[in-house]
Amino acid sequence: MQEYETLKQLVNEVADDLAKAQGGNKAAGTRVRKQMQEIKNLAQDIRKKVLEFRGSGD
Repeated sequence: MQEYETLKQLVNEVADDLAKAQGGNKAAGTRVRKQMQEIKNLAQDIRKKVLEFRGSGD
């Protein structure tokens, strides 16, 4: 599933900014929040597709 691979990539990309945000970098904190929103939206899309798989398997 391509969406899952994209999700893993987004999570890996946020690591550097997360470390900077923990160090007090406010701009990095803003980027982390934006990236986490993208991750949340993509995860929701994946959940919907999984439900479709389950529903079509009957």
